[in-house]
Amino acid sequence: MAGLSAGVTRKGLIRGREWPIHVLLIVTILVVGFPVLYAALISTQTNGEVFSFQLTPGSALASNFNDVWVVRDFGTNMWNSTQQAIYVTIGKTILSLMAGLAFVYFKFRGKWIVFFFVLVTLMMPTEVMILAMFRLVSGFGWQDTMLALTVPFLASATGAFLFRQHFANMPVELLEAAQIDGATPLQFLRRVLVPLSWNVIGALAVIQFVYTWNMYLWPRLIIRQQSSQVVQVGLQTLQNIDGGLTYGPLMLAAIIASIPPVIVFILLQKPFMSGFALGQEK
Repeated sequence: MAGLSAGVTRKGLIRGREWPIHVLLIVTILVVGFPVLYAALISTQTNGEVFSFQLTPGSALASNFNDVWVVRDFGTNMWNSTQQAIYVTIGKTILSLMAGLAFVYFKFRGKWIVFFFVLVTLMMPTEVMILAMFRLVSGFGWQDTMLALTVPFLASATGAFLFRQHFANMPVELLEAAQIDGATPLQFLRRVLVPLSWNVIGALAVIQFVYTWNMYLWPRLIIRQQSSQVVQVGLQTLQNIDGGLTYGPLMLAAIIASIPPVIVFILLQKPFMSGFALGQEK
Protein backbone atom coordinates (compact mmCIF):
# COMPACT_ATOMS: atom_id res chain seq x y z
CA MET A 1 0.00 0.00 0.00
CA ALA A 2 2.86 2.36 0.83
CA GLY A 3 4.43 1.71 -2.58
CA LEU A 4 1.09 2.30 -4.30
CA SER A 5 0.49 5.59 -2.49
CA ALA A 6 4.05 6.70 -3.28
CA GLY A 7 3.48 5.96 -6.97
CA VAL A 8 0.20 7.90 -6.94
CA THR A 9 1.89 10.83 -5.17
CA ARG A 10 4.76 10.84 -7.67
CA LYS A 11 2.30 10.77 -10.58
CA GLY A 12 0.37 13.64 -9.01
CA LEU A 13 3.58 15.65 -8.64
CA ILE A 14 4.42 15.08 -12.31
CA ARG A 15 0.98 16.23 -13.35
CA GLY A 16 1.29 19.24 -11.05
CA ARG A 17 4.50 20.24 -12.78
CA GLU A 18 2.95 19.85 -16.22
CA TRP A 19 0.01 22.25 -15.79
CA PRO A 20 2.04 25.42 -16.58
CA ILE A 21 3.09 23.81 -19.88
CA HIS A 22 -0.55 23.06 -20.75
CA VAL A 23 -1.57 26.61 -19.89
CA LEU A 24 1.22 27.96 -22.07
CA LEU A 25 0.17 25.70 -24.95
CA ILE A 26 -3.48 26.78 -24.62
CA VAL A 27 -2.49 30.47 -24.62
CA THR A 28 -0.26 29.90 -27.66
CA ILE A 29 -3.08 28.18 -29.56
CA LEU A 30 -5.45 31.04 -28.76
CA VAL A 31 -2.93 33.66 -29.88
CA VAL A 32 -2.18 31.82 -33.12
CA GLY A 33 -5.81 30.97 -33.83
CA PHE A 34 -7.35 34.35 -32.93
CA PRO A 35 -6.66 36.00 -36.35
CA VAL A 36 -8.42 33.10 -38.11
CA LEU A 37 -11.38 33.24 -35.73
CA TYR A 38 -11.61 37.01 -36.09
CA ALA A 39 -11.44 36.73 -39.90
CA ALA A 40 -14.32 34.23 -39.72
CA LEU A 41 -16.35 36.74 -37.71
CA ILE A 42 -15.57 39.58 -40.14
CA SER A 43 -16.68 37.39 -43.05
CA THR A 44 -20.23 37.53 -41.66
CA GLN A 45 -20.30 41.28 -41.03
CA THR A 46 -20.94 44.53 -42.84
CA ASN A 47 -18.37 47.33 -42.85
CA GLY A 48 -20.31 49.10 -40.09
CA GLU A 49 -20.18 46.03 -37.88
CA VAL A 50 -16.48 45.57 -38.63
CA PHE A 51 -15.63 49.14 -37.59
CA SER A 52 -17.67 48.78 -34.41
CA PHE A 53 -15.38 45.84 -33.45
CA GLN A 54 -18.32 43.51 -32.99
CA LEU A 55 -17.12 40.16 -31.62
CA THR A 56 -20.26 38.22 -32.53
CA PRO A 57 -21.38 36.90 -35.94
CA GLY A 58 -22.79 39.61 -38.17
CA SER A 59 -25.86 39.83 -40.36
CA ALA A 60 -24.26 39.86 -43.82
CA LEU A 61 -23.07 36.31 -44.37
CA ALA A 62 -25.59 35.59 -47.16
CA SER A 63 -24.93 38.87 -48.98
CA ASN A 64 -21.16 38.49 -48.61
CA PHE A 65 -21.32 34.98 -50.03
CA ASN A 66 -23.45 36.23 -52.92
CA ASP A 67 -20.89 38.96 -53.67
CA VAL A 68 -18.01 36.47 -53.59
CA TRP A 69 -19.47 33.39 -55.27
CA VAL A 70 -22.11 34.80 -57.63
CA VAL A 71 -21.23 38.42 -58.43
CA ARG A 72 -17.45 37.94 -58.67
CA ASP A 73 -17.60 34.25 -59.72
CA PHE A 74 -14.92 33.30 -57.20
CA GLY A 75 -15.66 29.62 -57.77
CA THR A 76 -14.11 29.85 -61.25
CA ASN A 77 -10.91 31.24 -59.73
CA MET A 78 -10.91 28.38 -57.21
CA TRP A 79 -11.34 25.82 -59.99
CA ASN A 80 -8.50 27.36 -62.03
CA SER A 81 -6.15 27.30 -59.04
CA THR A 82 -7.16 23.72 -58.21
CA GLN A 83 -6.32 22.57 -61.72
CA GLN A 84 -3.05 24.47 -61.71
CA ALA A 85 -1.97 23.14 -58.31
CA ILE A 86 -2.84 19.52 -59.19
CA TYR A 87 -1.10 19.60 -62.58
CA VAL A 88 2.03 21.28 -61.21
CA THR A 89 2.21 19.01 -58.15
CA ILE A 90 1.88 15.80 -60.19
CA GLY A 91 4.23 17.01 -62.94
CA LYS A 92 6.88 18.21 -60.51
CA THR A 93 6.75 14.99 -58.53
CA ILE A 94 7.16 12.78 -61.62
CA LEU A 95 9.99 14.85 -63.11
CA SER A 96 11.72 15.12 -59.72
CA LEU A 97 11.59 11.35 -59.31
CA MET A 98 13.18 10.88 -62.72
CA ALA A 99 15.82 13.53 -62.04
CA GLY A 100 16.72 11.88 -58.73
CA LEU A 101 16.96 8.50 -60.49
CA ALA A 102 19.27 9.95 -63.15
CA PHE A 103 21.56 11.76 -60.69
CA VAL A 104 22.04 8.70 -58.48
CA TYR A 105 21.83 5.62 -60.72
CA PHE A 106 22.97 6.87 -64.14
CA LYS A 107 26.51 7.62 -65.21
CA PHE A 108 26.97 10.34 -67.82
CA ARG A 109 29.46 13.08 -68.59
CA GLY A 110 29.02 16.30 -66.70
CA LYS A 111 26.62 14.84 -64.15
CA TRP A 112 28.09 16.85 -61.30
CA ILE A 113 28.11 20.03 -63.39
CA VAL A 114 24.43 19.57 -64.15
CA PHE A 115 23.70 18.89 -60.49
CA PHE A 116 25.68 22.02 -59.56
CA PHE A 117 23.46 24.13 -61.82
CA VAL A 118 20.40 22.54 -60.24
CA LEU A 119 21.69 23.66 -56.84
CA VAL A 120 22.33 27.16 -58.21
CA THR A 121 18.71 27.45 -59.34
CA LEU A 122 17.64 26.74 -55.75
CA MET A 123 19.01 30.17 -54.84
CA MET A 124 17.26 31.96 -57.73
CA PRO A 125 13.73 33.23 -57.00
CA THR A 126 11.12 33.06 -59.73
CA GLU A 127 11.12 36.87 -59.99
CA VAL A 128 14.66 36.79 -61.41
CA MET A 129 13.52 34.66 -64.36
CA ILE A 130 10.04 36.09 -64.82
CA LEU A 131 10.87 38.39 -67.76
CA ALA A 132 12.51 35.57 -69.73
CA MET A 133 9.60 33.27 -68.85
CA PHE A 134 7.10 35.88 -70.02
CA ARG A 135 8.82 36.33 -73.38
CA LEU A 136 9.10 32.56 -73.88
CA VAL A 137 5.48 31.80 -72.97
CA SER A 138 4.19 34.73 -75.01
CA GLY A 139 6.21 33.50 -77.99
CA PHE A 140 4.40 30.16 -77.77
CA GLY A 141 1.04 31.94 -77.70
CA TRP A 142 0.09 30.47 -74.33
CA GLN A 143 -1.24 33.63 -72.70
CA ASP A 144 -4.56 33.17 -70.89
CA THR A 145 -4.19 29.37 -70.97
CA MET A 146 -3.57 26.69 -68.36
CA LEU A 147 -0.32 25.82 -70.16
CA ALA A 148 1.09 29.22 -69.17
CA LEU A 149 0.25 28.53 -65.53
CA THR A 150 1.68 25.02 -65.38
CA VAL A 151 4.44 24.24 -67.90
CA PRO A 152 7.03 26.80 -66.65
CA PHE A 153 6.81 25.29 -63.15
CA LEU A 154 6.93 21.56 -63.89
CA ALA A 155 10.70 21.35 -63.31
CA SER A 156 11.66 21.61 -59.65
CA ALA A 157 15.22 22.04 -58.38
CA THR A 158 13.93 21.46 -54.86
CA GLY A 159 12.32 18.16 -55.84
CA ALA A 160 15.34 16.98 -57.83
CA PHE A 161 17.64 17.74 -54.90
CA LEU A 162 15.28 16.11 -52.38
CA PHE A 163 14.95 12.84 -54.31
CA ARG A 164 18.64 12.78 -55.22
CA GLN A 165 19.56 12.90 -51.52
CA HIS A 166 16.88 10.34 -50.67
CA PHE A 167 17.92 7.85 -53.35
CA ALA A 168 21.62 8.30 -52.51
CA ASN A 169 20.96 6.95 -49.01
CA MET A 170 19.32 3.75 -50.25
CA PRO A 171 21.33 0.48 -50.26
CA VAL A 172 23.14 -0.26 -53.52
CA GLU A 173 21.98 -3.88 -53.21
CA LEU A 174 18.50 -2.81 -54.29
CA LEU A 175 19.80 -1.73 -57.70
CA GLU A 176 21.95 -4.85 -58.05
CA ALA A 177 19.01 -7.13 -57.24
CA ALA A 178 16.81 -5.28 -59.75
CA GLN A 179 19.48 -5.60 -62.45
CA ILE A 180 19.80 -9.33 -61.79
CA ASP A 181 16.03 -9.65 -62.21
CA GLY A 182 16.28 -7.81 -65.53
CA ALA A 183 14.33 -4.73 -64.47
CA THR A 184 14.58 -1.62 -66.64
CA PRO A 185 15.34 1.76 -64.96
CA LEU A 186 11.67 2.78 -65.08
CA GLN A 187 10.60 -0.57 -63.63
CA PHE A 188 13.17 -0.14 -60.87
CA LEU A 189 11.78 3.32 -60.20
CA ARG A 190 8.14 2.20 -60.21
CA ARG A 191 8.46 -1.08 -58.33
CA VAL A 192 11.29 -0.35 -55.87
CA LEU A 193 12.05 3.34 -55.40
CA VAL A 194 8.51 4.76 -55.41
CA PRO A 195 7.13 2.31 -52.77
CA LEU A 196 10.08 3.24 -50.55
CA SER A 197 9.60 6.98 -51.10
CA TRP A 198 5.95 7.65 -50.31
CA ASN A 199 6.85 9.82 -47.31
CA VAL A 200 9.16 12.01 -49.39
CA ILE A 201 6.59 12.17 -52.19
CA GLY A 202 3.92 13.26 -49.72
CA ALA A 203 6.16 15.95 -48.24
CA LEU A 204 7.03 17.30 -51.70
CA ALA A 205 3.38 17.20 -52.79
CA VAL A 206 2.25 19.32 -49.84
CA ILE A 207 5.02 21.88 -50.37
CA GLN A 208 4.40 22.18 -54.10
CA PHE A 209 0.61 22.32 -53.81
CA VAL A 210 0.73 25.15 -51.26
CA TYR A 211 3.42 26.99 -53.27
CA THR A 212 1.38 26.80 -56.47
CA TRP A 213 -1.88 27.68 -54.73
CA ASN A 214 -0.33 30.86 -53.31
CA MET A 215 1.13 31.99 -56.64
CA TYR A 216 0.24 35.60 -57.46
CA LEU A 217 2.85 37.49 -59.52
CA TRP A 218 3.10 35.13 -62.50
CA PRO A 219 -0.68 34.63 -63.00
CA ARG A 220 -1.18 38.37 -62.58
CA LEU A 221 1.29 38.98 -65.37
CA ILE A 222 0.43 36.25 -67.89
CA ILE A 223 -3.37 35.92 -67.44
CA ARG A 224 -5.57 38.83 -68.47
CA GLN A 225 -9.02 37.26 -68.70
CA GLN A 226 -10.78 37.15 -65.35
CA SER A 227 -12.39 33.82 -66.28
CA SER A 228 -8.91 32.25 -66.53
CA GLN A 229 -7.48 33.90 -63.42
CA VAL A 230 -6.39 32.10 -60.23
CA VAL A 231 -7.57 32.45 -56.67
CA GLN A 232 -4.92 34.82 -55.29
CA VAL A 233 -5.51 37.37 -58.05
CA GLY A 234 -9.24 36.85 -57.57
CA LEU A 235 -8.81 37.85 -53.92
CA GLN A 236 -7.18 41.10 -55.01
CA THR A 237 -10.14 42.00 -57.22
CA LEU A 238 -12.50 41.58 -54.25
CA GLN A 239 -11.04 44.71 -52.66
CA ASN A 240 -13.18 46.91 -54.93
CA ILE A 241 -16.75 45.72 -54.48
CA ASP A 242 -19.31 48.53 -54.82
CA GLY A 243 -16.54 51.05 -55.42
CA GLY A 244 -14.78 50.63 -52.08
CA LEU A 245 -13.04 48.21 -49.72
CA THR A 246 -15.51 45.80 -48.14
CA TYR A 247 -13.92 43.60 -45.52
CA GLY A 248 -16.64 40.99 -45.15
CA PRO A 249 -16.52 39.52 -48.69
CA LEU A 250 -12.73 39.75 -48.72
CA MET A 251 -12.37 37.79 -45.48
CA LEU A 252 -14.98 35.25 -46.58
CA ALA A 253 -13.11 34.68 -49.86
CA ALA A 254 -9.82 34.33 -47.97
CA ILE A 255 -11.32 31.65 -45.72
CA ILE A 256 -12.78 29.80 -48.69
CA ALA A 257 -9.42 30.02 -50.48
CA SER A 258 -7.63 28.47 -47.51
CA ILE A 259 -9.79 25.33 -47.50
CA PRO A 260 -8.09 23.30 -50.32
CA PRO A 261 -4.52 23.66 -48.92
CA VAL A 262 -5.79 22.70 -45.47
CA ILE A 263 -7.52 19.62 -46.89
CA VAL A 264 -4.36 18.60 -48.76
CA PHE A 265 -2.26 19.04 -45.62
CA ILE A 266 -4.69 16.99 -43.52
CA LEU A 267 -4.77 14.18 -46.08
CA LEU A 268 -0.96 14.12 -46.44
CA GLN A 269 -0.04 15.10 -42.89
CA LYS A 270 1.39 11.71 -41.94
CA PRO A 271 3.71 11.29 -44.98
CA PHE A 272 4.58 15.01 -44.77
CA MET A 273 5.78 14.76 -41.15
CA SER A 274 7.40 11.35 -41.76
CA GLY A 275 9.26 12.72 -44.79
CA PHE A 276 10.82 15.51 -42.72
CA ALA A 277 11.60 13.13 -39.87
CA LEU A 278 13.30 10.86 -42.41
CA GLY A 279 15.40 13.75 -43.66
CA GLN A 280 16.44 14.71 -40.12
CA GLU A 281 17.50 11.17 -39.28
CA LYS A 282 19.79 11.08 -42.28
